Amino acid sequence: MIRIKTLKTDLSATGLGFLAGILGYVCWNLGLLPDLRALFPANLTTLDSPVAGGLMVGYSVAIGLTVSRLGLRASWLYIAVSVVVLASAYIIAAHVFGLNLLFEPLLFSGGLSLLFVQVNRLWSLDRQFARTLLNSPVTVNDSRVGANARLASGLKLLNTVLPLNEAVVFNCVGSDLEAVVRFKCAAPNPQDPRRNSVWREGIKLCQNAAATGKLMSQTTQNSATVAVPLLQEGETAGVLLIRPAAEFSDDDIPLLEAVGSQFARNLKRESFSKNPARTRSLSYFSQTGNKRKLEALNVLKALTVEQRCEASTLAYIDDGVAIAHLDGTLALVNPSLLGFAGITSAHALELDLFDLLHKFRTDVFDEPEIAVRRVLQTGVAYEGELNFEQKEQILSIRISLLHEREDRHSPEPIGIAVYVKDLTATKEYEKLKSDMISLMSHELRTPLTSINGFAELLTADQTVPAQAREFVSIIANESQRMSRMINTFLSVTQLERKDKQEVLKIPLRLDEVVRETIASLQPVAKKKRIRLIEQPAHRIPPVAADRSLITQAVKNLVNNAIKYSPERTTVTVSTALEAETVRVCVEDRGYGIPAEAKERVWDKFYRVVREGREKDEESTGLGLSFVREVVEQHGGQVELDSEEGRGSKFSFTLPRL
Repeated sequence: MIRIKTLKTDLSATGLGFLAGILGYVCWNLGLLPDLRALFPANLTTLDSPVAGGLMVGYSVAIGLTVSRLGLRASWLYIAVSVVVLASAYIIAAHVFGLNLLFEPLLFSGGLSLLFVQVNRLWSLDRQFARTLLNSPVTVNDSRVGANARLASGLKLLNTVLPLNEAVVFNCVGSDLEAVVRFKCAAPNPQDPRRNSVWREGIKLCQNAAATGKLMSQTTQNSATVAVPLLQEGETAGVLLIRPAAEFSDDDIPLLEAVGSQFARNLKRESFSKNPARTRSLSYFSQTGNKRKLEALNVLKALTVEQRCEASTLAYIDDGVAIAHLDGTLALVNPSLLGFAGITSAHALELDLFDLLHKFRTDVFDEPEIAVRRVLQTGVAYEGELNFEQKEQILSIRISLLHEREDRHSPEPIGIAVYVKDLTATKEYEKLKSDMISLMSHELRTPLTSINGFAELLTADQTVPAQAREFVSIIANESQRMSRMINTFLSVTQLERKDKQEVLKIPLRLDEVVRETIASLQPVAKKKRIRLIEQPAHRIPPVAADRSLITQAVKNLVNNAIKYSPERTTVTVSTALEAETVRVCVEDRGYGIPAEAKERVWDKFYRVVREGREKDEESTGLGLSFVREVVEQHGGQVELDSEEGRGSKFSFTLPRL
């Protein structure tokens, strides 16, 4: 690409140099150039026309290529040396050989070539500048909300702080004023005889404000009229005409000027986007084209002002935020992050991204450079928890890439964001919650064990009346159900904790887990006259998983399938390799799950209510929730495919090794 561009530049310079040589030759033939032969005593012999033309063209092309490749500033020394050499050769040839080497035409042709090539270089740069500037997304259409909607919203805001009877925003179109947006607090009285005269006075006031660039006000007996020029970069974009409902004072002027600046930016952007340039190739020589580029620069300035407004909001949030450019320099660090890092704003000016990240080094986050490198290489955000025991503080940190526009097909990274949040209070709450759950569960287990034990003894005692034994049997069953509920609830709660280090992942073959589960649950299935079978698959690769947790998850799925299947039906458990995952599937021919309940069956304590059937009192509503927590903790996904009255298919996938 660079070679093609260089070749095109050389061809252009050669063509312009050739044109300059031809023009010099023509001017010499027509006698339009000064002649220095009068300075020499003898008549000088002039070169033949073809030779003279060739010299002029060759010298012009050489000058053109030199300026094109080196630039005017770097090539002036070579050009000066060539002029001196030409002058010396001319003098020597004239005195010694009586030969005229055409110094004047050569100098004229070389000067023309220098002028042509330099103008062409400037023109090419201007075309590139105009193309980049005018095709920029922020200058083509930098706002998703139209200018009129923003102006109307601004008038409503202004009315809340400065009650208005009426307000009109005018756009300056040449020397005329065009009403863009109106705001009226109350309907005007059409019978008011002064209405037309008041309107004419307001228009005149607006014209004066637009001409002078200064706020104009006029007070009558009962009301005031104020015209505020809408200025951007010293140029009047429009005028805001207001009639306050209350008495107007000088204290309101700063408010009107601030709102007026925003209105001016809106009008300029709208005007720019609705009036595209007709041609850009000749904008270098066009007053309109250059004015268009100036308007584009003003739009960019307006956008910069609004972006500073957006960035300033980061100073008012409790979480720490820092934004760095891709060269590592810090663009913004909000006060919260300065507090977390223990530095002042003056000190932050001396730091780069890595200096700042080193303020958060811990045993886990000991090499910030590696984290940043992975983010830049993969585009995936880095997340971690930082435990500062000396300060008794726990922070979460997130390092991610910032992109130019997220809605693009392949957004270009433009910066790095660091997000730090204080988790100290949250962690203390989670620990307190976990301790409380463990304490309550322990306190509940002790009396439940006693209740269950004595209930079983009473059930076995034949001296107890039959009706009493029935009641005692109910007590025993309910105490056992409560014990199962407590155990499952503790398992789910433990899985939901943020520190997942208690899970021991080893290479595990899921087909072996399925085979062991089926063997252990065959008695339960036979008791209910359910046929429990395995559908084996060949060459199932292992997964990284905790054996006890995955085994319990499979047992929960198989138990559910047995429990909710009619007698003399089949429950099939299968394993299969799917691309980079291994799937375990439990399929039954049971009652099925209604469509409205499919998303909720994974929630804790949720139990399906089937039409014409009572809710299963033995179910805790925690079995499927436990399955989902275990599978997602291992990086997998759960799925459900069910049709009411025809059975269900519960499955989950885990990444293969």
